[in-house]
Amino acid sequence: MILSCQKYPIIPLGEKRLVEFTIMSGDIARDSAEGSSRSSVSHHNQPQSPPLSRYESQKRRDWNTFGQYLKNQRPPVALSQCNCNHVLEFLRYLDQFGKTKVHLHGCVFFGQPDPPAPCTCPLRQAWGSLDALIGRLRAAYDEHGGSPETNPFGNGAIRVYLREVRDCQAKARGIPYRKKKKKKTQIKPKVDDPMPSSNQQPSSQLAT
Repeated sequence: MILSCQKYPIIPLGEKRLVEFTIMSGDIARDSAEGSSRSSVSHHNQPQSPPLSRYESQKRRDWNTFGQYLKNQRPPVALSQCNCNHVLEFLRYLDQFGKTKVHLHGCVFFGQPDPPAPCTCPLRQAWGSLDALIGRLRAAYDEHGGSPETNPFGNGAIRVYLREVRDCQAKARGIPYRKKKKKKTQIKPKVDDPMPSSNQQPSSQLAT
């Protein structure tokens, strides 16, 4: 029986090392590719936090703005040392960024809801915007570990200030404030079970 032997080419020593290095480089590249694919898959499988709602995003921005306002004071004020006076100063500070025209008492358009011409009266923050801002900051203070009893945004002085701003703007703009009435929910009787009338007799009496 004749055995056939396959001949392999003889590779010189230098080329042999080059072939081994090429094979090792291919293995490393393949391992790195597999590792990157596994990491991308595992990263893709990680649960993503849901996006913040519009209210939560605005609340976070308001809280950061108020904190930056306290840091810019001279000397800086820590959040733990904040009181209602700092909140009142912050509300007055925001008036310079307002967009609501509030007529002064000497203005000819005082009390007119639709003035026919422009005037030099200042722009202020609208009462509704300030009221909503205080509500968000009050909630943010509680969420950051503040005590409800010492919450400066829930102080009575803040409510008095907002009420004065509301009344002042209502008179100056000629737009009276009307509190929204809550709709009363009416309980409707079930249609499936009608009440028997007085003229109808029970079925037991009709059978006799």
